[in-house]
Amino acid sequence: MNLSEASVGSTVTVVKIDGDGAYKRRIMDMGITKGTSLYIRKVAPLGDPVEITVRGYELSVRKNDAQCVEVK
Repeated sequence: MNLSEASVGSTVTVVKIDGDGAYKRRIMDMGITKGTSLYIRKVAPLGDPVEITVRGYELSVRKNDAQCVEVK
């Protein structure tokens, strides 16, 4: 499943990040790396953006970016 499909209030672990080099690097620079735990705080009414807690801070991720992050 990808990050955009995760339910609100759940904690998931990053398994894989898809995308080309620069795109993948941008997501990793936000702190989303393989093995990191993510807590899904909120999802906007239309599903974009998704607010998550990663490494102790809140981060809003666009739906397109969230679809590139595979979680379990």
